[in-house]
Amino acid sequence: DHDLADSDFSGAYLFDTNFERAILTHSNLESAVLVFANFTRADLTGAKLSKANITEANLYAVTLRNARMAACNLSNSNLEAAELSYATLIAANLSYAKLSKAFASNANLRSADLSHAKLDEADLRSANLAGARLVGADLHEANLMMTNLSTANLEGADLSHAIINYTKFRDANLR
Repeated sequence: DHDLADSDFSGAYLFDTNFERAILTHSNLESAVLVFANFTRADLTGAKLSKANITEANLYAVTLRNARMAACNLSNSNLEAAELSYATLIAANLSYAKLSKAFASNANLRSADLSHAKLDEADLRSANLAGARLVGADLHEANLMMTNLSTANLEGADLSHAIINYTKFRDANLR
């Protein structure tokens, strides 16, 4: 395990870098290029990742609690079993991302693109997905209790066996 807490990697080019099990709590990775990076089981609690390019990266079981990730690009990345509670992912690109069994309660994903994302068995309780794009997303057995999906586009999304008690679907597209 590498302790890199409070480090500043903002704007850095870290293509294919291995951060497996690294401690990056409260680090600044804003606008960094982290394509193909490996963050397996890394701790990024409270990290700043806004506008970072983290496409096709491995973030299996990563901790991103309270992370600030607005406009972050995580398309085609693996976030299975990731801890994203209270993370801010406003307008983030998570298209085709794998978020199976992710824990994202109270996360802010307003206006995020989750098209074709795999969110089966994900815990999204009390998350804000207002205006999010979830076209073709797999939400099979996801926990969406008290989640805000107002104005979200869920066209072709799989909501089979999802928990939707007290979920807000006002003006959402559920075709």
